[in-house]
Amino acid sequence: MPVSPPPHPVETVPGDPACGVLILCDHASNHVPEDLDLGVPEAEFARHIAYDIGAAGVTRRLAQELGAPAILTRFSRLIIDPNRGRADPTLVMRLSDGAVVPGNARIDEAGRAERIARFYDPFDRAIDDAVAAAEAAGAAPAIVTIHSFTPYWRGVARPWQVGILYDRDDRLSVPLIAGLRADPAGLTVGDNEPYGGGLPGDTIDRHATARDLPNALVEIRQDLIAGEGGQIEWASRFARLLRPLLGTPA
Repeated sequence: MPVSPPPHPVETVPGDPACGVLILCDHASNHVPEDLDLGVPEAEFARHIAYDIGAAGVTRRLAQELGAPAILTRFSRLIIDPNRGRADPTLVMRLSDGAVVPGNARIDEAGRAERIARFYDPFDRAIDDAVAAAEAAGAAPAIVTIHSFTPYWRGVARPWQVGILYDRDDRLSVPLIAGLRADPAGLTVGDNEPYGGGLPGDTIDRHATARDLPNALVEIRQDLIAGEGGQIEWASRFARLLRPLLGTPA
Protein backbone atom coordinates (compact mmCIF):
# COMPACT_ATOMS: atom_id res chain seq x y z
CA MET A 1 0.00 0.00 0.00
CA PRO A 2 1.48 3.39 -0.96
CA VAL A 3 2.54 5.67 1.88
CA SER A 4 1.50 9.31 1.69
CA PRO A 5 4.38 11.76 1.81
CA PRO A 6 4.57 14.00 4.86
CA PRO A 7 2.82 17.35 4.46
CA HIS A 8 4.85 20.31 3.32
CA PRO A 9 6.08 22.14 6.43
CA VAL A 10 4.72 25.51 5.30
CA GLU A 11 1.18 26.74 4.67
CA THR A 12 0.87 29.61 2.21
CA VAL A 13 -2.29 31.72 2.09
CA PRO A 14 -2.60 33.50 -1.27
CA GLY A 15 -3.12 37.24 -1.33
CA ASP A 16 -2.36 40.39 -3.28
CA PRO A 17 1.43 40.87 -3.22
CA ALA A 18 0.91 44.60 -3.76
CA CYS A 19 -1.34 45.06 -0.70
CA GLY A 20 1.55 46.36 1.43
CA VAL A 21 1.77 43.71 4.14
CA LEU A 22 2.95 40.13 4.60
CA ILE A 23 1.53 38.26 7.59
CA LEU A 24 3.53 35.49 9.25
CA CYS A 25 2.80 32.91 11.93
CA ASP A 26 5.97 31.23 13.21
CA HIS A 27 4.27 28.98 15.79
CA ALA A 28 1.03 28.11 14.01
CA SER A 29 0.95 24.35 14.55
CA ASN A 30 1.62 21.64 17.13
CA HIS A 31 2.04 18.98 14.44
CA VAL A 32 4.89 16.44 14.55
CA PRO A 33 5.30 14.11 11.54
CA GLU A 34 4.81 10.41 12.23
CA ASP A 35 8.43 9.60 11.39
CA LEU A 36 9.75 11.97 14.08
CA ASP A 37 9.35 10.86 17.71
CA LEU A 38 10.07 13.55 20.27
CA GLY A 39 9.08 11.31 23.18
CA VAL A 40 6.77 13.97 24.62
CA PRO A 41 3.40 12.97 26.16
CA GLU A 42 0.47 13.84 23.94
CA ALA A 43 -1.03 16.20 26.54
CA GLU A 44 2.00 18.49 26.25
CA PHE A 45 1.11 19.28 22.65
CA ALA A 46 -1.98 21.17 23.82
CA ARG A 47 0.27 23.59 25.72
CA HIS A 48 2.05 26.78 24.70
CA ILE A 49 5.34 24.89 24.58
CA ALA A 50 4.20 23.20 21.35
CA TYR A 51 2.59 26.15 19.52
CA ASP A 52 0.91 29.54 19.92
CA ILE A 53 -2.71 28.77 20.68
CA GLY A 54 -5.11 30.73 18.47
CA ALA A 55 -2.42 32.48 16.44
CA ALA A 56 -3.04 30.52 13.23
CA GLY A 57 -6.75 31.36 13.23
CA VAL A 58 -6.05 35.07 13.71
CA THR A 59 -3.45 34.98 10.93
CA ARG A 60 -5.74 33.35 8.37
CA ARG A 61 -8.65 35.64 9.21
CA LEU A 62 -6.48 38.78 9.12
CA ALA A 63 -5.05 37.76 5.76
CA GLN A 64 -8.59 37.26 4.45
CA GLU A 65 -9.77 40.66 5.71
CA LEU A 66 -6.79 42.50 4.18
CA GLY A 67 -6.50 40.39 1.04
CA ALA A 68 -2.90 39.82 2.10
CA PRO A 69 -0.57 36.86 1.65
CA ALA A 70 0.27 34.90 4.77
CA ILE A 71 2.78 32.18 5.63
CA LEU A 72 2.31 29.77 8.51
CA THR A 73 4.33 26.85 9.83
CA ARG A 74 2.89 23.33 9.82
CA PHE A 75 5.20 21.96 12.51
CA SER A 76 5.60 22.27 16.25
CA ARG A 77 8.18 24.60 17.72
CA LEU A 78 9.31 21.56 19.74
CA ILE A 79 10.86 20.20 16.54
CA ILE A 80 12.69 23.43 15.76
CA ASP A 81 11.84 27.06 16.45
CA PRO A 82 11.79 29.16 13.26
CA ASN A 83 11.65 32.31 15.39
CA ARG A 84 15.24 31.77 16.51
CA GLY A 85 18.55 32.33 14.80
CA ARG A 86 20.43 29.32 13.48
CA ALA A 87 23.09 29.66 16.18
CA ASP A 88 20.61 30.23 19.02
CA PRO A 89 20.96 27.54 21.72
CA THR A 90 17.14 27.38 21.99
CA LEU A 91 16.70 26.60 18.28
CA VAL A 92 16.02 22.98 19.27
CA MET A 93 14.69 22.89 22.82
CA ARG A 94 15.78 20.14 25.17
CA LEU A 95 13.69 21.48 28.07
CA SER A 96 10.66 23.75 27.63
CA ASP A 97 8.74 25.22 30.59
CA GLY A 98 9.51 22.21 32.74
CA ALA A 99 8.80 19.62 30.04
CA VAL A 100 11.73 17.45 28.95
CA VAL A 101 11.90 16.73 25.21
CA PRO A 102 13.66 13.33 25.03
CA GLY A 103 13.88 13.36 21.24
CA ASN A 104 15.94 16.55 21.43
CA ALA A 105 18.11 15.67 24.42
CA ARG A 106 21.02 14.20 22.46
CA ILE A 107 20.54 15.83 19.09
CA ASP A 108 23.88 16.44 17.38
CA GLU A 109 24.94 18.90 14.67
CA ALA A 110 23.88 16.50 11.92
CA GLY A 111 20.45 16.18 13.52
CA ARG A 112 20.11 19.95 13.82
CA ALA A 113 21.16 20.38 10.20
CA GLU A 114 18.56 17.84 9.09
CA ARG A 115 15.77 19.68 10.92
CA ILE A 116 16.93 23.01 9.56
CA ALA A 117 16.83 21.64 6.01
CA ARG A 118 13.45 19.93 6.47
CA PHE A 119 11.52 22.54 8.45
CA TYR A 120 13.36 25.85 9.02
CA ASP A 121 14.70 26.48 5.53
CA PRO A 122 11.35 25.95 3.71
CA PHE A 123 9.74 28.56 6.01
CA ASP A 124 12.57 30.99 5.29
CA ARG A 125 12.36 30.38 1.54
CA ALA A 126 8.60 30.92 1.52
CA ILE A 127 9.05 34.29 3.23
CA ASP A 128 11.84 35.28 0.85
CA ASP A 129 9.64 34.35 -2.12
CA ALA A 130 6.69 36.34 -0.77
CA VAL A 131 8.82 39.44 -0.16
CA ALA A 132 10.30 39.12 -3.66
CA ALA A 133 6.79 38.86 -5.15
CA ALA A 134 5.73 42.01 -3.29
CA GLU A 135 8.79 43.90 -4.43
CA ALA A 136 8.20 42.76 -8.02
CA ALA A 137 4.66 44.14 -7.70
CA GLY A 138 6.13 47.49 -6.64
CA ALA A 139 5.12 47.32 -2.98
CA ALA A 140 7.81 46.27 -0.52
CA PRO A 141 5.72 44.89 2.36
CA ALA A 142 5.49 45.64 6.03
CA ILE A 143 5.92 42.38 7.93
CA VAL A 144 3.53 41.49 10.76
CA THR A 145 3.98 38.31 12.77
CA ILE A 146 1.18 36.90 14.91
CA HIS A 147 1.89 35.17 18.24
CA SER A 148 0.05 34.39 21.47
CA PHE A 149 1.19 34.33 25.09
CA THR A 150 0.04 32.60 28.26
CA PRO A 151 -2.18 34.43 30.78
CA TYR A 152 0.18 33.49 33.62
CA TRP A 153 3.95 33.18 33.91
CA ARG A 154 5.31 31.27 36.90
CA GLY A 155 2.05 31.76 38.72
CA VAL A 156 1.86 35.52 38.15
CA ALA A 157 -0.99 36.95 36.07
CA ARG A 158 0.05 38.97 33.06
CA PRO A 159 -1.92 42.23 32.88
CA TRP A 160 -1.88 42.74 29.12
CA GLN A 161 -4.48 41.59 26.62
CA VAL A 162 -2.07 42.32 23.78
CA GLY A 163 1.48 43.46 23.26
CA ILE A 164 3.43 44.86 20.31
CA LEU A 165 7.10 43.94 20.10
CA TYR A 166 9.76 45.68 18.04
CA ASP A 167 13.49 46.32 17.90
CA ARG A 168 15.07 49.37 16.27
CA ASP A 169 12.30 50.04 13.76
CA ASP A 170 9.13 51.44 15.36
CA ARG A 171 7.44 52.82 12.22
CA LEU A 172 4.61 50.31 12.49
CA SER A 173 4.67 49.41 16.16
CA VAL A 174 4.18 52.94 17.55
CA PRO A 175 0.93 53.63 15.65
CA LEU A 176 -0.32 50.11 16.39
CA ILE A 177 0.26 50.59 20.12
CA ALA A 178 -1.48 53.99 19.99
CA GLY A 179 -4.42 52.53 18.11
CA LEU A 180 -4.81 49.65 20.53
CA ARG A 181 -4.64 51.96 23.54
CA ALA A 182 -7.40 54.09 22.01
CA ASP A 183 -9.64 51.06 21.51
CA PRO A 184 -13.06 51.44 23.21
CA ALA A 185 -12.53 48.07 24.89
CA GLY A 186 -10.04 49.73 27.26
CA LEU A 187 -7.20 47.33 26.49
CA THR A 188 -4.05 47.02 28.55
CA VAL A 189 -1.41 47.11 25.83
CA GLY A 190 2.19 45.99 26.24
CA ASP A 191 4.95 48.10 24.69
CA ASN A 192 7.64 45.46 24.15
CA GLU A 193 5.74 43.30 26.65
CA PRO A 194 5.40 40.49 27.65
CA TYR A 195 8.78 40.05 25.96
CA GLY A 196 11.46 42.33 24.58
CA GLY A 197 11.41 42.72 20.81
CA GLY A 198 15.10 42.58 19.99
CA LEU A 199 16.12 38.97 19.36
CA PRO A 200 19.07 38.56 16.97
CA GLY A 201 18.29 36.08 14.22
CA ASP A 202 14.55 35.84 14.85
CA THR A 203 12.02 36.01 12.02
CA ILE A 204 11.65 39.79 12.14
CA ASP A 205 15.42 40.26 12.30
CA ARG A 206 16.09 37.93 9.37
CA HIS A 207 13.33 39.08 7.07
CA ALA A 208 12.30 42.63 8.03
CA THR A 209 15.21 44.31 9.80
CA ALA A 210 17.72 42.94 7.30
CA ARG A 211 15.68 44.51 4.47
CA ASP A 212 14.70 47.73 6.30
CA LEU A 213 11.02 46.78 6.10
CA PRO A 214 8.50 48.18 8.60
CA ASN A 215 7.47 45.48 11.05
CA ALA A 216 5.67 44.53 14.22
CA LEU A 217 5.42 41.35 16.26
CA VAL A 218 1.90 40.99 17.67
CA GLU A 219 1.37 39.06 20.92
CA ILE A 220 -2.26 38.33 21.91
CA ARG A 221 -3.14 36.62 25.18
CA GLN A 222 -4.05 33.09 24.20
CA ASP A 223 -7.25 32.75 26.27
CA LEU A 224 -8.72 35.59 24.21
CA ILE A 225 -8.17 33.81 20.88
CA ALA A 226 -8.51 30.13 21.79
CA GLY A 227 -11.92 30.03 20.08
CA GLU A 228 -13.09 31.14 16.66
CA GLY A 229 -15.05 34.12 18.02
CA GLY A 230 -12.00 35.65 19.64
CA GLN A 231 -9.90 35.00 16.57
CA ILE A 232 -12.43 36.85 14.39
CA GLU A 233 -12.64 39.73 16.89
CA TRP A 234 -8.88 40.25 17.09
CA ALA A 235 -8.28 39.80 13.38
CA SER A 236 -10.94 42.43 12.66
CA ARG A 237 -9.39 44.77 15.24
CA PHE A 238 -5.96 44.53 13.62
CA ALA A 239 -7.44 44.84 10.14
CA ARG A 240 -9.07 48.14 11.17
CA LEU A 241 -5.79 49.39 12.59
CA LEU A 242 -3.61 48.27 9.70
CA ARG A 243 -5.71 49.50 6.77
CA PRO A 244 -4.97 53.22 7.21
CA LEU A 245 -1.33 52.50 8.02
CA LEU A 246 -0.97 50.52 4.81
CA GLY A 247 -3.09 52.85 2.71
CA THR A 248 -5.60 50.04 2.14
CA PRO A 249 -9.27 50.92 1.47
CA ALA A 250 -11.71 49.99 4.24
